[in-house]
Amino acid sequence: MTRTYVIDSIPGDGIGVDVTDVAMQCVDALAERHGFTVQWRIRDWNSDLYRKTGRMMPVDGIEQLSDGDGIYLGAVGTPDVPDDVTLWGLLIPIRREFDQYINLRPMRLLSGVVGAMPGIEELDIVVVRENVEGEYSQIGGRFGSGTDGEFAVQESVFTRKGVARAARYAADLAAERDGRLVSATKSNGIIHTMPFWDEVVAETVKEVPGVVVDKVLIDALAARLVMKPTSVRTIVASNLFGDILSDLVAGVAGSIGIAPSANLNPERRYPSMFEPVHGSAPDIAGKGIANPVGALWAAAMMLDHLGEKDASKSLTSAFEAALADGIATSDLKGSATTAEYAAEVLSRLKEPAGPQVPEAIDAAPNRAHNPNRVRKSYSR
Repeated sequence: MTRTYVIDSIPGDGIGVDVTDVAMQCVDALAERHGFTVQWRIRDWNSDLYRKTGRMMPVDGIEQLSDGDGIYLGAVGTPDVPDDVTLWGLLIPIRREFDQYINLRPMRLLSGVVGAMPGIEELDIVVVRENVEGEYSQIGGRFGSGTDGEFAVQESVFTRKGVARAARYAADLAAERDGRLVSATKSNGIIHTMPFWDEVVAETVKEVPGVVVDKVLIDALAARLVMKPTSVRTIVASNLFGDILSDLVAGVAGSIGIAPSANLNPERRYPSMFEPVHGSAPDIAGKGIANPVGALWAAAMMLDHLGEKDASKSLTSAFEAALADGIATSDLKGSATTAEYAAEVLSRLKEPAGPQVPEAIDAAPNRAHNPNRVRKSYSR
């Protein structure tokens, strides 16, 4: 019986449309080859919709997504719509309503890509970012607007459950790698939340045999990732720290355009969401030169999460083979357009399987579908 997956595709704004389109073409090619089908539900939820309706997605948008097997996002953002509107109107509600509490961001030096410094051929880092609380809180406000005494308050929220489940996920992942986990902190300066983070991480990691945790101050860790990036393998970090560190690592590896991201509900009670890390890049939108590697890598993570492990490996092998052959977009010092690079990847997907690339980071311990996943109705 043919396996069928329902995937909600949200191309979004700018280059998100370009990279999503080519990634969907590659997934469809893999589906035909590997015996499954993908039913794409295209959601035109973006800044254009906001200009027309005052919302980034419909009132029942979460409900529309709830019965799918996954969500594939391009990027959102335009210069004339504030970033907090686009982010809090689409991405963050999806993450929180579907309890996508793990943001998984792997990065390694890809074949054919020149990193930001020599000697990083062994670069292989995974950032496990707590994804639904921490510094990205709605608690707070601005007071005394327009006066000399105007001030803003932003509260961070760290719960024992939230920190522990992120730490446990990261520790289990570290156990499969080299047994070393680096925890990003700033407990010397942030007096309440960061010592609490340190305590809960340490308590949680003790429960995972063979894993040692090293807490490192965020400023020192940032410097270490630039000077000695291969000395780190697995990082667990709060929402803000994980966001920043994963982009830094992508820069060290050559370009933010290659970085993928998975927003996971590991228990699979809700659909998970996959996206490239780069933004909508309005300065190059519509020029056909966007780098689709991050989008393709995110699609490979999605396939792995769905249980299509062979298809995931095939896609990763194909985009790496194209890079290794010197085919790349301008951000990687190449001359290929988005469409030209995608065509090269598609041609390799039709070739006999070659040497296997490293296995994709498992998006959740249990690859099978969860038949008990919540099919929930939401009200606004």
